[in-house]
Amino acid sequence: MNLFVFGLGYTAQQFIQTYRERFTEVCGTVRSPDKARKLEEAGIRACRFDGASFDPQILDHLSRADALLISVPPTEETDPVLKHFHEAIAAAPHLRWVGYLSTVGVYGNAYGGWVDEATPPSPASARARHRIAAERQWLDLGERSPFAVQVFRLAGIYGPGRNALLKVADGTAKRIVKPGQVFNRIHTADIAQVLMASIESPSRNAIYNIADDEPGPPQDVIAYAAELLGAAPPPEVPFDEAEQTPMARAFYEDNKRVRNTRIKTELGVTLRYPTYRHGLKALFEAGEGVQ
Repeated sequence: MNLFVFGLGYTAQQFIQTYRERFTEVCGTVRSPDKARKLEEAGIRACRFDGASFDPQILDHLSRADALLISVPPTEETDPVLKHFHEAIAAAPHLRWVGYLSTVGVYGNAYGGWVDEATPPSPASARARHRIAAERQWLDLGERSPFAVQVFRLAGIYGPGRNALLKVADGTAKRIVKPGQVFNRIHTADIAQVLMASIESPSRNAIYNIADDEPGPPQDVIAYAAELLGAAPPPEVPFDEAEQTPMARAFYEDNKRVRNTRIKTELGVTLRYPTYRHGLKALFEAGEGVQ
């Protein structure tokens, strides 16, 4: 099975590292030549695609791909992958599975209530509205094509090299408190197993939430990471007084609890890290944040 990935970023690379032996060929796109060279050294063929221009070899790889993973964010106008490669993807002779990585941000603010895949999207930000538009474009393609398109709405991603342990260890962690605020999270290992389960059992135009079992206050995650490291947690800072970038502050505008039942019932997935405590403990035992 040949895999092609648009957007060889953190999540996609974690998926590839987990299941590399399942694929005959793994290729994908990056924006810079430096990143391409590093990936080539790891056995991943990389082609340049910056959203405007692209390496024509991508068309050859698409013609051989059995599975296609899209991890490129949409622009204001459209999905850049579909803008440049719609016809090549639609005509790919071996393609049987397409996975589009989206975000639970498309649900908008549920005021702390529960959402699932049947909940109508209510995006509050322009970024989330662009995501919904891109989801619909991919699902529309799937309705007209012989391959199955799946949309995966991801919760807050963490894993090796990107987690609260490292933030506590380097002194950048903040314990921002907004009463009633909760977030779901998801470990990259669980994202990977959901994607592989879907590849093994494609479902046409399915939408899946990939989130853990326990939405919780963000300040509790930092406190637990500090506890594991034997460090004093950073002081609590009220949300209204916290110094944050506009993007960071925007995350707090949405407050919801995300159900993940469908990945369990339809794909048979059992989460390796059902809560942030399971995930952080495993990362700590692997040496993350330990100095």
